[in-house]
Amino acid sequence: MNYLALPALDAVSDISFRERKPYPWAEMPGLLTAEGYRRLRATLPEAERFDRMVGVKRAHGQKSHDRYILHYLPGLDVPAPWQGFIAELQGEAYQSFLRRMLGLERTARPILTLEWYYAWGGCSVSPHCDARRKIATHIFFFNDETDWQADWGGEILILDDAGRFKPHSAPSFDDLQASATIDARGNASLLFQRTEHSWHGVRPLRSPPDQLRKLFIITVNAPTWQVRWRRIRGKDPDGFPLRRTA
Repeated sequence: MNYLALPALDAVSDISFRERKPYPWAEMPGLLTAEGYRRLRATLPEAERFDRMVGVKRAHGQKSHDRYILHYLPGLDVPAPWQGFIAELQGEAYQSFLRRMLGLERTARPILTLEWYYAWGGCSVSPHCDARRKIATHIFFFNDETDWQADWGGEILILDDAGRFKPHSAPSFDDLQASATIDARGNASLLFQRTEHSWHGVRPLRSPPDQLRKLFIITVNAPTWQVRWRRIRGKDPDGFPLRRTA
């Protein structure tokens, strides 16, 4: 079966995406087939398999982005639906979609890193711009109205700094204007391109202790010197060893 809904991929306008303000972004419903989305939700990895990241120091004075994280590397034991979905992300249809949306050369093959992010009540994502090696980020949502209430928060904020801040700084939410608020629930996803002013964040979650906000995040990396050096050293763009150790 297909997990990516290919007609929905083809229907996304790259022109509208690149013309979006304050930086290129698109909220895209239905990029997964209905059955594919159901199977992926039903087989999400258990939180017990994740690393719990709390109080990790960030550069430039930005606040910690607390979360559970599971980083995908080849050979990771994941359920069959996730194996199928990840294979499609490495396939030509999705790679062509990224090249078209991001204005990459026709022969380019984007370097992807894949991660599951889960977050609990009180977690937040302070306003930030991604590292320069990141071309874009594509976030798939895996909560819906049955397991995540709207008043628990979790919306992704597209933030506008009006060109006032350098990316290596730490403005607060009050320093920035929210250009859009993305409800991160249901069969939908958010793609945004990294710029020097592509600020985004998530305010503290207000969910009960037993509920987790669940995302799957695809990072599109540029072949920078840092990425190439990490590859020479046997690591992926995020610095994780390409070969899993026992």
